[in-house]
Amino acid sequence: GATQAIRIVVAGDAKTGKSSLIITAAAETFPSNVPPVLPPTRLPEDLYQDRVPITIIDTSSSPEKRGRLFEEVTRADAVVLTYACNRPETLDSLSTYWLPQLRKLEVVRVPVIVVGCMLDKRSDQNPIRLEQVMSPIMQQFREIETCIECSALNLIQISEVFYYAQKAVLHPTAPLFDQEQQVLRPRCVRALKRIFILCDHDRDGALSDAELNDFQAMKLHKIYSARIVKCFNVPLQPSEIQGVRMVVQEKLPEGVDERGLTLTGFLFLHALFIEKGRLETTWTVLRKFGYNNEIRLRDDQLPPSVKKYPDQSVELTGEALEFLKKIFFTFDVDCDGALRSAELEDLFSTAPENPWNESPYLEAAEKTALGGLSLDGFLSL
Repeated sequence: GATQAIRIVVAGDAKTGKSSLIITAAAETFPSNVPPVLPPTRLPEDLYQDRVPITIIDTSSSPEKRGRLFEEVTRADAVVLTYACNRPETLDSLSTYWLPQLRKLEVVRVPVIVVGCMLDKRSDQNPIRLEQVMSPIMQQFREIETCIECSALNLIQISEVFYYAQKAVLHPTAPLFDQEQQVLRPRCVRALKRIFILCDHDRDGALSDAELNDFQAMKLHKIYSARIVKCFNVPLQPSEIQGVRMVVQEKLPEGVDERGLTLTGFLFLHALFIEKGRLETTWTVLRKFGYNNEIRLRDDQLPPSVKKYPDQSVELTGEALEFLKKIFFTFDVDCDGALRSAELEDLFSTAPENPWNESPYLEAAEKTALGGLSLDGFLSL
């Protein structure tokens, strides 16, 4: 369901600018006096357009308060880890102490934002490229969503810090994309395949220009000429549709054919959005089609379960039987009168998983001599 509130915990070495960062974000001005540890701080609700309440938890760096800090981290929706831009040793401690500690607490699923504070104190004689410094750390710790440097004193990129933290919670990477393998996760692929099929009205295996326009009811982004065009509740212009197709065709020729955007191209486009940091695009599409944060259909998208008394039985109507028979013969590709393992996988390829691979369904129906599921067995399940 929708996120009601976000809790962000700020941690890091002593004197790396944690409290100044929080006060400046909340008050939009640099504080003259900063207490050692702040009480929970609420950001203004209108600070970001999502208008989700954000509470920031400051933490003490003293060893005797470490238990309290880790307790807060386990309750966090996101963690901001700070280092001081003028003290390289505080950056080193992220990979030698803080990030390994988060893993020990088994909160790897919580997104981490790495923030370099006090950018104004870094010597101009020692310029560094953030990407060059952070790339090895991000390769080692895939839970890091974003790295950013800021200055509370000069009000540089302060609101962006918590914008990225909020974005990582509202549009998380982990359910969609395997950072280790750099591929879409299976459940994400299955959901996007279902959406593709629902939008492919003529069932020709490709989204035509007209079918692409059915995305007018949701946010659609196109990546072209190094910029992103947002279309919300308006039809895509012919040039914009052409732009979408050109991007896919250039990177993946089989993603487009004479009929339009293929399933391969559709999946590639979403992988591209994610790689470019536009996770909200894929999440918007998924949520419009009824998926929750676990990429399962929400309860309000599913028919209510049938309630019956112990002495009652349930029978399929004639209409339901005809529908299920049509499904069976559609997926019985080799026309042998049975659904084999690969055909069953294809049948459930738009579901989060194949439910018939588990008890009580796995052995509930008789199989044919070749291990397939007959029509009678299919209907009985």
